[in-house]
Amino acid sequence: MSQVNRWQEPAYLAFRVVVGFLFACHGAAKLFGVPAVMPGGTVEFASWPSWWAAVIELGGGVLVASGLWTRIAALISSGAMAYAYFVVHQPGGVLPIHNDGEPAALYSWLFLLIAVIGPGRLSLDRVLRRSGAKVPALG
Repeated sequence: MSQVNRWQEPAYLAFRVVVGFLFACHGAAKLFGVPAVMPGGTVEFASWPSWWAAVIELGGGVLVASGLWTRIAALISSGAMAYAYFVVHQPGGVLPIHNDGEPAALYSWLFLLIAVIGPGRLSLDRVLRRSGAKVPALG
Protein backbone atom coordinates (compact mmCIF):
# COMPACT_ATOMS: atom_id res chain seq x y z
CA MET A 1 0.00 0.00 0.00
CA SER A 2 2.91 2.39 0.64
CA GLN A 3 3.82 2.28 -3.07
CA VAL A 4 0.39 3.70 -3.92
CA ASN A 5 0.46 6.26 -1.11
CA ARG A 6 3.72 7.81 -2.27
CA TRP A 7 2.02 8.83 -5.54
CA GLN A 8 -1.00 10.36 -3.80
CA GLU A 9 0.31 13.94 -3.61
CA PRO A 10 1.77 14.06 -7.15
CA ALA A 11 -1.45 12.53 -8.54
CA TYR A 12 -3.59 15.06 -6.68
CA LEU A 13 -1.33 17.87 -7.93
CA ALA A 14 -1.82 16.66 -11.51
CA PHE A 15 -5.59 16.39 -10.96
CA ARG A 16 -5.83 19.90 -9.49
CA VAL A 17 -3.66 21.43 -12.24
CA VAL A 18 -5.52 19.74 -15.09
CA VAL A 19 -8.99 20.60 -13.73
CA GLY A 20 -7.92 24.20 -13.06
CA PHE A 21 -6.26 24.57 -16.46
CA LEU A 22 -9.25 23.23 -18.39
CA PHE A 23 -11.60 25.48 -16.40
CA ALA A 24 -9.38 28.52 -17.03
CA CYS A 25 -9.38 27.73 -20.76
CA HIS A 26 -13.19 27.96 -20.77
CA GLY A 27 -13.01 31.39 -19.16
CA ALA A 28 -10.27 32.66 -21.47
CA ALA A 29 -12.17 31.44 -24.53
CA LYS A 30 -15.34 33.22 -23.42
CA LEU A 31 -13.55 36.44 -22.49
CA PHE A 32 -10.84 36.71 -25.15
CA GLY A 33 -11.50 34.06 -27.80
CA VAL A 34 -8.29 32.18 -26.91
CA PRO A 35 -7.22 29.39 -26.95
CA ALA A 36 -10.34 28.84 -29.10
CA VAL A 37 -13.44 30.76 -30.02
CA MET A 38 -16.52 29.45 -28.21
CA PRO A 39 -19.56 28.61 -30.38
CA GLY A 40 -21.36 31.77 -29.21
CA GLY A 41 -18.23 33.93 -29.52
CA THR A 42 -16.87 36.06 -26.72
CA VAL A 43 -19.17 37.44 -24.06
CA GLU A 44 -20.10 41.09 -23.69
CA PHE A 45 -18.34 42.96 -20.89
CA ALA A 46 -20.18 42.73 -17.54
CA SER A 47 -23.16 40.84 -19.04
CA TRP A 48 -25.05 38.73 -16.51
CA PRO A 49 -24.33 35.90 -15.98
CA SER A 50 -22.05 35.02 -18.91
CA TRP A 51 -19.24 37.51 -18.35
CA TRP A 52 -19.17 36.96 -14.60
CA ALA A 53 -19.12 33.19 -15.08
CA ALA A 54 -16.19 33.55 -17.50
CA VAL A 55 -14.28 35.67 -14.96
CA ILE A 56 -14.89 33.01 -12.29
CA GLU A 57 -13.79 30.30 -14.72
CA LEU A 58 -10.55 32.07 -15.64
CA GLY A 59 -9.66 33.30 -12.16
CA GLY A 60 -10.84 30.22 -10.29
CA GLY A 61 -9.09 27.91 -12.72
CA VAL A 62 -5.76 29.74 -12.40
CA LEU A 63 -5.99 29.85 -8.59
CA VAL A 64 -6.94 26.17 -8.28
CA ALA A 65 -4.24 25.07 -10.73
CA SER A 66 -1.57 27.06 -8.89
CA GLY A 67 -2.76 26.03 -5.45
CA LEU A 68 -3.23 29.62 -4.27
CA TRP A 69 -6.36 30.28 -2.18
CA THR A 70 -7.50 26.90 -3.42
CA ARG A 71 -10.40 26.23 -1.08
CA ILE A 72 -12.21 29.53 -1.61
CA ALA A 73 -11.53 29.54 -5.38
CA ALA A 74 -12.80 25.97 -5.69
CA LEU A 75 -15.89 26.69 -3.58
CA ILE A 76 -16.81 29.74 -5.70
CA SER A 77 -16.15 27.78 -8.90
CA SER A 78 -18.28 24.88 -7.65
CA GLY A 79 -21.14 27.23 -6.84
CA ALA A 80 -20.89 28.95 -10.21
CA MET A 81 -21.14 25.60 -11.99
CA ALA A 82 -24.05 24.48 -9.80
CA TYR A 83 -25.81 27.73 -10.71
CA ALA A 84 -25.05 27.10 -14.40
CA TYR A 85 -26.44 23.61 -14.18
CA PHE A 86 -29.67 24.44 -12.37
CA VAL A 87 -30.45 27.76 -14.08
CA VAL A 88 -29.09 27.27 -17.59
CA HIS A 89 -29.14 23.54 -18.24
CA GLN A 90 -31.80 21.87 -16.11
CA PRO A 91 -34.74 23.62 -17.81
CA GLY A 92 -33.72 21.62 -20.90
CA GLY A 93 -34.28 18.27 -19.19
CA VAL A 94 -33.92 16.53 -15.86
CA LEU A 95 -30.72 14.56 -16.53
CA PRO A 96 -27.40 16.10 -17.58
CA ILE A 97 -27.26 13.80 -20.61
CA HIS A 98 -30.51 15.37 -21.85
CA ASN A 99 -29.71 19.03 -21.17
CA ASP A 100 -26.01 19.28 -22.14
CA GLY A 101 -25.21 19.99 -18.50
CA GLU A 102 -22.62 17.27 -17.99
CA PRO A 103 -19.61 19.64 -17.97
CA ALA A 104 -21.31 21.98 -15.49
CA ALA A 105 -22.33 19.11 -13.22
CA LEU A 106 -18.88 17.52 -13.35
CA TYR A 107 -17.05 20.79 -12.69
CA SER A 108 -19.37 21.53 -9.79
CA TRP A 109 -18.57 18.21 -8.11
CA LEU A 110 -14.86 18.30 -8.99
CA PHE A 111 -14.45 21.73 -7.46
CA LEU A 112 -16.46 20.76 -4.40
CA LEU A 113 -14.05 17.85 -3.89
CA ILE A 114 -11.05 20.18 -4.30
CA ALA A 115 -12.58 22.65 -1.82
CA VAL A 116 -12.96 19.86 0.74
CA ILE A 117 -9.49 18.34 0.20
CA GLY A 118 -7.69 21.69 -0.08
CA PRO A 119 -4.55 22.52 -2.03
CA GLY A 120 -2.44 19.56 -0.89
CA ARG A 121 1.23 19.65 0.04
CA LEU A 122 2.35 20.53 -3.48
CA SER A 123 0.82 23.99 -3.84
CA LEU A 124 1.82 27.62 -4.17
CA ASP A 125 0.16 28.37 -0.81
CA ARG A 126 2.46 25.87 0.89
CA VAL A 127 5.59 27.20 -0.87
CA LEU A 128 4.80 30.82 0.03
CA ARG A 129 4.03 30.00 3.65
CA ARG A 130 7.27 28.02 3.98
CA SER A 131 9.25 30.95 2.60
CA GLY A 132 7.76 33.21 5.26
CA ALA A 133 5.73 35.30 2.82
CA LYS A 134 2.55 36.86 4.17
CA VAL A 135 -0.25 35.10 2.31
CA PRO A 136 -3.81 36.05 3.30
CA ALA A 137 -5.57 32.94 4.60
CA LEU A 138 -8.38 32.73 2.06
CA GLY A 139 -8.01 29.06 1.26
